[in-house]
Amino acid sequence: MPVISTSRYRHPAWMFNGHVETIIPSALRKITDVTYQRERLELPDGDFLDLDWIKNGASSLMIVSHGLEGSSERHYSKGMARYFYQRGWDALAWNCRGCSGEINRLPRFYHHGATEDLKAVIDHALSSGCYKTIVLVGVSMGGSLALKYLGENSHHVPAAISAGVTFSVPCHLGSSARELDKPSKRFYLNRFLKKLGKKIRAKAARYPGSVSTEGFEKIRSFEEFDNCYTAPLHGFSNAADFYQKAASLPHIPHIAVPVLIVNALNDPFLPEECYPYDIARSHECVYLETPERGGHTGFSLQGRAENWMEVRAWEFGVEQMR
Repeated sequence: MPVISTSRYRHPAWMFNGHVETIIPSALRKITDVTYQRERLELPDGDFLDLDWIKNGASSLMIVSHGLEGSSERHYSKGMARYFYQRGWDALAWNCRGCSGEINRLPRFYHHGATEDLKAVIDHALSSGCYKTIVLVGVSMGGSLALKYLGENSHHVPAAISAGVTFSVPCHLGSSARELDKPSKRFYLNRFLKKLGKKIRAKAARYPGSVSTEGFEKIRSFEEFDNCYTAPLHGFSNAADFYQKAASLPHIPHIAVPVLIVNALNDPFLPEECYPYDIARSHECVYLETPERGGHTGFSLQGRAENWMEVRAWEFGVEQMR
């Protein structure tokens, strides 16, 4: 499908660069008119996922997956749920392990490639017998999960899944991790490490034989964090092995349902490896939209309660139902 370089997104005039477009919505945008109904999904390995629903009793469902150290409470999750709900759909914002406000039960937690949990959420939603149509929406890491799930399960994707829509996706995981090691991006890295450190300390207190905080304060890069924690806790040999096996990029060519990847060209998290132009140009299902502006999971709209991610996800999702 064609690369969509002439995007209709227009940023607010006062947001003058990608950092502002990223930070301001993350810090200041609040969604206060969404009340979820929480459901706990027990997993076969003894762990759990917390699912947050808003329902119209519809036969169409939007499932949104959040980003690294996000949750169903993030503005983009709540905003996406609200936008679809207001248009008659049911909406499900699920929380990765340990992201719902309660630490999960096992030493492991979540990562960019943990599609088994997204699959469990989808299968659970379908088991209700209520849904004829499902649109998967993923933001940042959640976009990686959605694309990887759709690619690695291309011959087994449930028929109800009509489309995927993803935003700000670090498709090439290793290069994105290295991008955030740059001095000009260290603000983001430090913010993630601060949040992840709280979980590591909680894990170490609960599982002292499996998780240790020793040396955590010396970590200065995602590679160091992933070597110390992500890789050993989730069965990878090291960070490089994790980046290779958990990345969504190798799976995108195998996707067999329409997907839209929206990566802003001024996204401070994404180097050039995260824009799969060649795949999109030759693939009948993959659309790549590259607005000049938008930042990372920003896409604010001047004077609007919604942001452009919600508008674009709805447009693309509905188009694929025709």
